[in-house]
Formats: sequence, C-alpha cells, structure tokens
Amino acid sequence: MRTAVVHTAAGSLLLTTLAVAPAGGATAAPGAAELRGTAVAAARAAAGGIAFGPCPDARDLPGTVKCGTVAVPLDYARPDGKQIELTVSRVRATQQDGGLAVPRQGALVHNPGGPGSDGTYFPLIGLLPEWKRIAAAYDLVGYAPRGVGRSAPLSCQDPKTFAQGPTQAPTHPSPAYKRERVARAKAYARGCAERAGDSLRHYHSLNNARDLDVLRAALGEPRLTFMGASYGTYFGALYATMFPAHVRRMVFDSAVNPDPAQVWYRNNLDQSAAFEDRWADFRTWVARHDDVYGLGDTPREVQRSYEAVKARLAKEPAGGTVGPGQLQGAFLQAGYYDDHWPHRAHALSAYLRGDPGPLVEQAQAHPEAAVETENARAVYVAVECNDAPWPTDWAVWDRDNTRLARRAPFETWDNVWANLPCAFWPAPRQQPLDVRAGTGALPPTLVLAAERDAATPYEGALELHRRLAGSALVTERDTGTHGIAGGPNACVNGHLEEYLLTGRVPGRRASCAPRPEPAPRAEPERRAEPRPAA
Repeated sequence: MRTAVVHTAAGSLLLTTLAVAPAGGATAAPGAAELRGTAVAAARAAAGGIAFGPCPDARDLPGTVKCGTVAVPLDYARPDGKQIELTVSRVRATQQDGGLAVPRQGALVHNPGGPGSDGTYFPLIGLLPEWKRIAAAYDLVGYAPRGVGRSAPLSCQDPKTFAQGPTQAPTHPSPAYKRERVARAKAYARGCAERAGDSLRHYHSLNNARDLDVLRAALGEPRLTFMGASYGTYFGALYATMFPAHVRRMVFDSAVNPDPAQVWYRNNLDQSAAFEDRWADFRTWVARHDDVYGLGDTPREVQRSYEAVKARLAKEPAGGTVGPGQLQGAFLQAGYYDDHWPHRAHALSAYLRGDPGPLVEQAQAHPEAAVETENARAVYVAVECNDAPWPTDWAVWDRDNTRLARRAPFETWDNVWANLPCAFWPAPRQQPLDVRAGTGALPPTLVLAAERDAATPYEGALELHRRLAGSALVTERDTGTHGIAGGPNACVNGHLEEYLLTGRVPGRRASCAPRPEPAPRAEPERRAEPRPAA
C-alpha cells in the first residue's frame, strides 16, 4: 500500500490468541512465546529506561531535541537472543501555555506511517502554533521503527542504483514491459533475502506493535498515548488489540482498513481506485484556474495537457533525468496533499511554455537522499510482504489490475510494480490479526479521516471505527488530504486537542467542514533554458 509520510507527515500476522501457555506441558497457543517475550523485553526496558542526550545528526535537529536508543529483540520468541536498537527522539513538555502552568500528562508517541517512514523529526512539530497546547502537556516522542534509519536498517539493493531516472510509466503496459517488471520484482525480492538473511522475516507489523510496547515501558509510561498516521494506524490498531490494558489514548489519523481480508493485496486495489478520484479532483481544480495555468478549462483538457507532457518526456527526458516515471511520482503526491496542487500545476504549465526547470526541480531524484529512500523502500516491501499472504501467481495480478486499469488508469500499474516483489517473497507468510475491541476493552479512541483520502480510502476509517468499540470518528467532509491532524482545519484540531488533553470524544461521529481549497498561484516566470538542436 503506497503511502507517503504524513504531514504531521498505510500488514500483520500470526497472533490469533494471546493466552499464555497452559500448565502441564500442553501446547502453547499461537503467539504465546512472542507475548511472553514482549513482557520480558518490556520489563528490561522499564528497568533500563532511555539515556537521552544529543542526537547523532545534530546538524538536522536543534538542541532541544534529545535522542536515545531502546533495545528490542529481533525475534520476540527469543527475547534473550539478538537485540536491535531503535532510535528515539524526544522534546520535553513545555508545561506552559500562554504563561499558565500546565500539568504534564506523559509522553505522546507518534508514528508517521510508511511502512518505512522515520518519525524522529516528530518532536519538532511542537514549534507549530497548532500543536502548542499539546506540546505543553506532553513530551513529544518520535522514533525510527525497526529497519528504518539507524534502527537496524534494512537494504535490498545498492542505493547507488536505486531510483535512477529517467524511467517509463506506461498506463497500459505491453506484455514485454510486464515481463521486464516481473523479472525486476523477482530480483528485488532476492536482493532483500540476500542482504538481510534470516533476519528478514522479523520485520513485520506485529513486531512493530510489540516494539511499541517496549518503547512505552522504556519511557516509564504505565499506559500508552499514541498517535499513528496512515500505516501507523494499522500497527496502532494491532497494539490496541494485543495490549488493550496498556492503552491510555490513541489517535488514528487516516486509517488503513484493518479487515484481515484486505491486508494488503486488496487494500492496494482499493487505493489505486481511490487515486483515480483524487486525480480527477486535481484536474477539476486546475481547470477552474485555467486563467492562471492555461492547461485547459475542463478536466479532460487538463488530462490532455498532462499526456502531452508525458509523451514529450518519453522522447526527451527533462534535464536528462525526468521521464514519465518521475512525472508520475511527482503528480502522485498531488493525490496525497492539496497543498501540492499549485506547484504541480505551475510545473506542467511552465514545461509546456518551454521552461522545464520547475518540473525538474519537483520530479527529479536526489542522489544525496538515495540511502534514505532505498532504506524506506526496503522496509515498506519487507513489512507488507511479511505481513500477509499475497497472490503468488502473476496471472492473478495481471487479471485484477488489467480490469482495474480500465477505469482507474492513473496509479494502478505503478502500484502493482511497487508491491510485486511480494508475489515472489522468500520469507514466511503471516496471517493478519483480527483487529477488534469489545465494549469496555479500551478507553475511548479517536479516528480522524478525510472523506476523499486516496492513500487510505474512507472505508478503512469506517471499518476501524466499527471494530473498536467506544471509538469516535471525526470526518473532514469533501476533501482528500492524507493526514489531517494538526493541519489547517480548526474543527479537526479542536477535536484532537480536546481528546488528547481531556480524554473526551465527540460521541460516536462528528464531521467538520472541508478545509479551503488551495489558492492558485502564478509563480514568477523563469527564463527558459536553451534547448539543444534536434
């Protein structure tokens, strides 16, 4: 399930019962060894705590952010075996709000999604006005999950060869192109196995949830206050199912559909369909502002302008590095975030007027970030492939996505290529956990969702809300930005603040009017770069 880091930046497995092993030598219930191992690791972490000090990348984080590590078992069935260290960051609660003293409520732990996103920058969010009251009451805690960044990083290929442009992105790929992508997916899966070895099987969502409980203990918190965005909602929901007595408050921002039948293959099909609607939203907005961008005054004409750019890039990549694949990647971001719309529209417009500079700036790969982006990709693939069964017959993928691409061509095939290594994955498959909490099992929880979110379609929020008794669902109507907590919608932020500061939720359901659409911006003209003679 392709996701981006939520602006604040969507898997699972074996545990079907959490009973401890019965006495008398009877066979333990599935997952019982891992449950015992989590308890052992959490007790060890509680005793040791986290020694916070200067962050390793001091140039990237101000001195107010402190960092440390917490050790977790690679394999929770063997808690005294190999340990890996997770990097944790923290800014202490200010305990001041407008000159008034505010009691500290503990740590607010955040995960931005992915899988594969690094959350260590989260504590900086307390500098934003929308987060001041929350930052007064809570230590803001971020961390890099297992496999990410400095936390026992995964890699599946040489970063120097990763994401090199230009590449193609056919909307309706030929049989030859499909064969090429199948071969690349097989090679990528082999690369993951060769580089990670037997450790590969331990990077999955259930272990991410177990790691979260060890982190809770290391922070000295008897119960967890957690906010997950996108994929973070999924393993947050696993945590709530596995450790309900350890939950204090939980916010699920842009929820992944946790239905075991959806994880992850069907969730990806639904995501591709939803991106078609968001692509239409973007084109409709651009058409309304044809006086600014000149890309056409109907969505169909805007589509033609996009296709014209794509065709030209296929023949002559912009800046030598931006082809149709890079164009697709850049404009996919417009499906995630409305605030990208003016910049992407300007880039298309400028390109068609002879200035490729804005498009190159927005779409090109950045070699200096190759290690980070390759790592994020490796973790994404490992977690989703390990989490659940996937079709292992390419014919199933081809059939399902050929059908889907007839009505949702924008993102369907690119989503296939992102996930296709899972068809050839060498590590053991897991069975998704049935996320569920009955009445009284959890304190109230809060689900936030945008009605037209494509990365995590709205049905996922409805499903999570149905499965967690006592949860409240706040919907931002008629908008599709992915990740709505702490954004420009004061209604959403009011519900978030009220919940985190008091524990109160707005009944079972509440809705907020949509945020304003982005304003079109006529960006300054750039001098067109001379084009080489044909």
